[in-house]
Amino acid sequence: MRLHVIGDTVDRLSALRATLPPQCSVSSELLAAATLRNVEIDSVIVAADLRNPENILALKQLSARLNKMRRRLFLVEQDTRLSIAQAYALGATQVLCGAVSPAQLLAESFDAPSSPAGADQASLGTRAAAAAGVASITSMFRAVLSGTAIDLEGAKDAGRKIADSVVEHGLSDWLDSVRRHHEGTYQHCLLVTGVAIDFGMSLGLRQADMERLTTAAMVHDIGKAVVPLAILDKPGRLDADERALIETHPVAGYEALKGNAAISEQVLDAVRHHHEYLDGSGYPDGLCGNSITDIVRLLTICDIFAALIEHRPYRPIMSRQDAYDIVKSMDGKLEKPLVSAFRTVALKR
Repeated sequence: MRLHVIGDTVDRLSALRATLPPQCSVSSELLAAATLRNVEIDSVIVAADLRNPENILALKQLSARLNKMRRRLFLVEQDTRLSIAQAYALGATQVLCGAVSPAQLLAESFDAPSSPAGADQASLGTRAAAAAGVASITSMFRAVLSGTAIDLEGAKDAGRKIADSVVEHGLSDWLDSVRRHHEGTYQHCLLVTGVAIDFGMSLGLRQADMERLTTAAMVHDIGKAVVPLAILDKPGRLDADERALIETHPVAGYEALKGNAAISEQVLDAVRHHHEYLDGSGYPDGLCGNSITDIVRLLTICDIFAALIEHRPYRPIMSRQDAYDIVKSMDGKLEKPLVSAFRTVALKR
């Protein structure tokens, strides 16, 4: 068992090395001087304060070598979405928060799967695509909050990586990986993107339409960047005022993106209207019938289904069958032929 530990302080390195059993072959470096040169290892463990800009810069400079390592375990002290997303954006394949036992550290560092090697490589490929998606979503959320330019090319590139993962490894692998390793709004955006890609492929959409649908899925909830985390992460149902605030996110996303030359009118429309229903009962504009575009009709089905199968603090993950039954029951709100076509994606692909 060969481990390489990278820490931002001598004390952190020493404490971490002391928890590892003697049968492990352990090497280590301080982050500020780390090179990862000539290191043959099974896993790399990174223990650093990701609130420190110097640590983030050092990890970015190390990223080319770091990403060649098969397992990259990041230990973060703060169990927050930002810290976890930052770790994945910097190349983590797994993130552990808070105090970690030696047994847990070893299990996550080696985690020898019983499945065939090809399946393990599939999981790693899926995680890499998810990490790219998280990095893009994190970047866009920060841009909205800071009022800076949103990197839509990064979102499109991440969308292509997710599409490749879904094509190569299947929708189930994507859903399982995202639900295991990502949480909150990021999990939802990644789930919607994977489901939308699979749905679009099952319908035989043209390449240009697939790219628009994928981009729309990646950015559809970008307006949630302005919604307080206390509401987004509330471990229970929202009250009327909180629900009203959540319902501002389509317009907030539209406003954040509308001046960006890299976004098409179809994607911009999908960001604003992905909560509209055919019967006019949706928001924010109460559209109905033919006022709702095809891309919105597709995205809305994927959005609802993904929300039902994702993890929520106040309920267990819903089965794909139960989630599809709910989508199917929304007669008059969703386009019936599309819902029927979605059955294969929801239950069989």
